[in-house]
Amino acid sequence: MTVEAIKDAIAGLPEDDRHSLAAWLNDLDYDAWDRQMMTDFTPGGRGMAWAERVKRQIAEGKARPMEEGFAERGSPQT
Repeated sequence: MTVEAIKDAIAGLPEDDRHSLAAWLNDLDYDAWDRQMMTDFTPGGRGMAWAERVKRQIAEGKARPMEEGFAERGSPQT
């Protein structure tokens, strides 16, 4: 089945079914994101060096609350 055929089939679904499918696809993406984050932030993961550096900076008093950084830059908090 091609992507175009899938798109056509989805376009033909009733609205409730399209919403259910969209929610399922969204969950699928979030599940993949969660798995990647777990992989990256477990021992040996590619995010661990960054996490350790941040922890070290906090312990050394080199970090400050984000609100202070936003206020200094004049950036709106989002």
